[in-house]
Amino acid sequence: MTTTTTDAHSISSVDQLASLFGAVGEASIRKETAFVHPHYQAMIDASPFAVLATAGPDGLDASPRGDAPGFVLVQDAHTLLLPERRGNNRVDSLRNILNDPRVALLFLIPGVGETLRVNGRARITTAPELLARCVVQGQAPKCVIVISVESVFFQCARAIQRSGLWQPPAAELRQRVPTPGAILQALTDAAVDGEAYDRELPARQRATLY
Repeated sequence: MTTTTTDAHSISSVDQLASLFGAVGEASIRKETAFVHPHYQAMIDASPFAVLATAGPDGLDASPRGDAPGFVLVQDAHTLLLPERRGNNRVDSLRNILNDPRVALLFLIPGVGETLRVNGRARITTAPELLARCVVQGQAPKCVIVISVESVFFQCARAIQRSGLWQPPAAELRQRVPTPGAILQALTDAAVDGEAYDRELPARQRATLY
């Protein structure tokens, strides 16, 4: 799809992109598979965190997912199981999947520069045998997202290296980033007591992880 604009510097065609960036390297092409190669399974098994991207009638969504390494199960070379744990009950990703099954996953592994990208199609199930496979601390997930894999490839480490993501954070970072309570107090015109919210949040999170 192309876009129309009056900006002479805007990129509006695939040919312009190709001219700007050049040819794709052979390694970048050959690293992509239509299944979960054993090396790619090793990356999924080592990952405690992933971002799930979905699309729906109200737009796009990117949602964090995390648990102990290997929380996304490789059922077979063409199927992943993503447990849906307790959260804020917005279920944006799940509502999107009901309208559009296309999904993408980005897996991160602490200390490793390379990330893993998976594209596929998803469905939602409460099948007892799948819920039982995803029990943690005696708690089953609300449901399981079953992802039929269409493409898998690793992403090079440049973004992680440029960002310094796995480096220790600056000492003043916490002071520069607003807390959840501060954000809610500002957005609700102080209807939410920010200090009380922040004070109670750690205990509430610990009690509702699973």
